[in-house]
Amino acid sequence: MTEKSLAQIQREVDQYISQFKEGYFSPLALVARLAEEVGELAREVNHSYGEKPKKPDEADNSIEMELGDILFILNCFANSLNIDLTKAHDQVMNKFNTRDANRWTKIESE
Repeated sequence: MTEKSLAQIQREVDQYISQFKEGYFSPLALVARLAEEVGELAREVNHSYGEKPKKPDEADNSIEMELGDILFILNCFANSLNIDLTKAHDQVMNKFNTRDANRWTKIESE
């Protein structure tokens, strides 16, 4: 499988959505969809690592697929608002590397 950059993923999602007249959902609808997908991820994590086993008639979803759904919706949300997720990621990493530089105990290199 070929690695894709975040920019490539955003373009791929945009190309997919652009083929439909409806286009992107509204920001409010997208955040609701994102919350729904995070809930589905939580359910899968609870089934895999928690105390709640699946019911015999429940669909066989996976954590990987739920993360993929979240990534798709997140890209739709960013694209609908013209947000470059690579730039947003860089800004967040800069924040963590400066503001939180000494917040956690670093692993000592040998």
